[in-house]
Amino acid sequence: MALHGWAAVAERHRRSLILTALLSAFAGVALVIDRPKGTILEWLAIPFLVAGAGLFAWAVWPRGVAPAEAAPSLARWLLRWLTWQGRLVPYFPAIGVAILALDVAYNLVLTSSMMFGTEDTIVILAAAALIGYGFVPPRFARERDFVLVFFLGLIAILVLPLLVARAVYQDFERSVDMYSWVALAPETSAVLSLLGVSNTVHAVAGSTAPGITFIPRNLGVPVTAVITTACSGIYSFGIFASAFIAFVLTEYERPSRRIWALLGLGFLASYMANVLRMVVIVLVGYYTDTPGTDLQNMLIAHSYAGWVIFLAWLALFWGILLRFLPREKTDEREAGGLAEWKPRETLCSACRESLTPAIPATRCGCGAYYHRACVVADGYCVRCKKQIEATGTIASASA
Repeated sequence: MALHGWAAVAERHRRSLILTALLSAFAGVALVIDRPKGTILEWLAIPFLVAGAGLFAWAVWPRGVAPAEAAPSLARWLLRWLTWQGRLVPYFPAIGVAILALDVAYNLVLTSSMMFGTEDTIVILAAAALIGYGFVPPRFARERDFVLVFFLGLIAILVLPLLVARAVYQDFERSVDMYSWVALAPETSAVLSLLGVSNTVHAVAGSTAPGITFIPRNLGVPVTAVITTACSGIYSFGIFASAFIAFVLTEYERPSRRIWALLGLGFLASYMANVLRMVVIVLVGYYTDTPGTDLQNMLIAHSYAGWVIFLAWLALFWGILLRFLPREKTDEREAGGLAEWKPRETLCSACRESLTPAIPATRCGCGAYYHRACVVADGYCVRCKKQIEATGTIASASA
């Protein structure tokens, strides 16, 4: 297929392309944060990030004349609500600078060292998004909102709960290992017990992270796997959850039960993938390690399998989601500051341009509309995947 043919296919499946780009970028970020020890896998972060950024830029780049402002979305409504109907937006740079100052003051006054951790990095990036928010051209408002919502999600998932826990326990050195104690180690232990692997969860001397002790079949001696921050996958979960929230909020225009179900499924898929990766790592050590391997199989699974399983699970989830999730049927129009819902204009399902009386059009049996020229060019319905004949006012479709 020629290059312009691939470009046409990508144009018709732009949403799938955007999610592919997000998955690639997510893989790169996960490799940067949770660098697998003893492997060269972290070097793949660069091509993953470059490929993800390139695909995303191509998918969202405006075609033709860009609109003066972004199409309405849940993210836009949320940001308007958070900013008091936009009144706080001019103060975003000052708010970003204040957040940077507060982060520095927090490390100086409440912690024993000035070392910036992962949580500090998240706060700094969120502050940078606030400072640069007003400098983004209006035609990229949707992408600008995506970035801001993404970092707000990271703060809500990874930073605020940790700050609350530190305040409650009055321990400002407390780490995210508490996540492993609450939401990972007990669940992993329960799944392993259901699979017939006897184990115990307990504290480990010299570490704030929990440990899971089990006896591999071919070793006969107890082995303890310590679920540290790098092993827990909390940052991978936070990155995926924040990106997924930002994607849903910027893609959809009004709340519905389907949207809430979509967000719930996204969180559940990410969390189950996190537990699954720990279960697989332990099972590899339990069934395959011998005195000759000296737990090397489990270490290899820790370095490779966890990351691969997490990405494969998310790719499967997104693939099913894209295949079966219906599209939005309404548009939001703002008039006088109030949201007014009106039907969306009829678009050609192939080229996504408007259907007008001046251009011959046709309809597939499944209800999708097309320009006749687009039907001649493609020959099949992008919705039901059946062949279409561009004759008559209503197209005939055959399996």
